[in-house]
Amino acid sequence: MKIAILVEGATEIAFREKLCEFLQSRLEQKMPKLKFISQDGRIPKEAKLKRVVENLLNDRYDAVIALTDIYTGTKDFQSAEDAKAKMTEWVGNNPNFYPHAALHDFEAWLLPYWETIQKLAKPNLSAPSGSPETVNHHNPP
Repeated sequence: MKIAILVEGATEIAFREKLCEFLQSRLEQKMPKLKFISQDGRIPKEAKLKRVVENLLNDRYDAVIALTDIYTGTKDFQSAEDAKAKMTEWVGNNPNFYPHAALHDFEAWLLPYWETIQKLAKPNLSAPSGSPETVNHHNPP
């Protein structure tokens, strides 16, 4: 099985290794081939998203997953449900398309790994406080 995963940018691509480790521990021999495809900052909208998804499905991918943030700097989405509904509407009711949305920023899920991030990046900043679901730099949508 081949799965294309549309992501906003480089941070989400960095997540690939941990996702593969997680899936491998549970799927063993049935591990799908995953291809993370960066959309340079934003998942496309409307007809462009439909075109991207259809092209991937026509290019021998069995499924396409789209990961977006609710808060994109625009007022496109009101909630995770709204984001998933709009992406589904834009693509059409395709059973091989799976839209998903993070409440604020996907990057907030890096907070549990802050010590490792500090070692790699070498800054000495403290981690933002709060759970990943609520962190949005004190500026919620």
